[in-house]
Amino acid sequence: MELYLVRHGEAASQWGQSDDPGLSDLGQQQAKATASVLRPLLDTSVELVSSPMLRARETAEPLSALLSTEVKIVDAFREIPAPVGTLNKKTWLNEFMQQSWNQQPAELLQWRAGAMTALLQMQQSTVVFTHFMLLNAIVAELQQRQETVVFLPDNASVTRLRLGDGVLELVESGAQMTTVIN
Repeated sequence: MELYLVRHGEAASQWGQSDDPGLSDLGQQQAKATASVLRPLLDTSVELVSSPMLRARETAEPLSALLSTEVKIVDAFREIPAPVGTLNKKTWLNEFMQQSWNQQPAELLQWRAGAMTALLQMQQSTVVFTHFMLLNAIVAELQQRQETVVFLPDNASVTRLRLGDGVLELVESGAQMTTVIN
């Protein structure tokens, strides 16, 4: 079974400027383009799942409309839980991105494990709308790597996984980013 992990489109504000921004105009265009690319790959039984964050939900909307399918909100695919306030998030994130998973506190390891568990429990082909760091957490786990950043998924890029017999494998990483993390 195929799982497609979509990084949200460009946010209307950078990470650390707003707790839950929606998409910018470019992000809306990216979401529509990704929906057009994904639509021919999916059958009508596909499930759509999103992080509860607004930018992920808005990225899911064009595909939801094309498929006439509701988007299920799943907290396991939420952005990384920063242990600092909004004003300090960007500094914290820059430091985190230089670290490894074996340096992380239990709450971040539980966040990553929760996302992995949610993916492994999927029963049908699914498109998951999520975030840069969650994509990195999943790919690092699948590749058994300790780095917190193992690739740079672009806004609205699609990372493809395959789930079979309880085994999750990376099929293809999404397009690499040329934009800033938002």
